[in-house]
Amino acid sequence: MSPQPTCIHLHRRSRVLEVTFADGAVFRLEAPYLRVFSPSAEVSGHGGPALRPAGKEHVAITTVEPVGHYAVRLIFDDGHSSGLYSWALLHELGQNQAKNWQGYLDSLQRAQRWTP
Repeated sequence: MSPQPTCIHLHRRSRVLEVTFADGAVFRLEAPYLRVFSPSAEVSGHGGPALRPAGKEHVAITTVEPVGHYAVRLIFDDGHSSGLYSWALLHELGQNQAKNWQGYLDSLQRAQRWTP
């Protein structure tokens, strides 16, 4: 069974989406992290490799829209709005936040060292 959120709160000043789940887990997910790990086809690589965008460290979430009883759509101030964040995805992103973010930072560093 998919984890169910009991509270979703956008902290605009700190650019953090705080999600509390029925299992007791509470995750504070920063906007740049959520933007980089968007489940949109553009970012997650549907039909090809994932293309995690660079330069999103200052992005903010402007709107959180409920989508049925299973997800939210996050609208970012850079215009990105096509990802639907299911409850299961938000829970997974919360559980693996440190590992995911470090992997992303490592990939950016590798890309900067590589020059054609």
